[in-house]
Amino acid sequence: MNNNSSTPLENSIDQMSVKLGNLLVTVFHRTMLFGIALATVWSAFFTFLEIMQKKTASIEDLLLLFIYLELGAMVGIYFKTNHMPVRFLIYVAITAVTRLIIDLVNTKHEADVTILMMGLTILILAMSNALVRYASFKFPSRPDRSDN
Repeated sequence: MNNNSSTPLENSIDQMSVKLGNLLVTVFHRTMLFGIALATVWSAFFTFLEIMQKKTASIEDLLLLFIYLELGAMVGIYFKTNHMPVRFLIYVAITAVTRLIIDLVNTKHEADVTILMMGLTILILAMSNALVRYASFKFPSRPDRSDN
């Protein structure tokens, strides 16, 4: 919005508003990341306590703990790099669908089309992960690029 007819006061106000807006977005962004991290740790802790009370862990319980681990790692990587690791979201989705398949098999005790479709979902997610990895290798992000 910096055109030739702007006064110095308008330019100064414009610059300050951009800086304030960037600050507010950054504060909101970091606050939400802390919130997600705390909620993940909280949920994982209470899930772990429930497992300890049962004195046994099912495969679904362990996969749920892996989901919490992946979410925590994703938040940590985002804090360090300011980039969302899409591959971690795919891993979470694969783990969640695997949990659903195991739950279906444990309750129905038979294979059906739903389980086949979930297996195909995992295959598509795995292929998506391979595509993302290939694209990251073939077309890496330029380190000099500024995403701010």
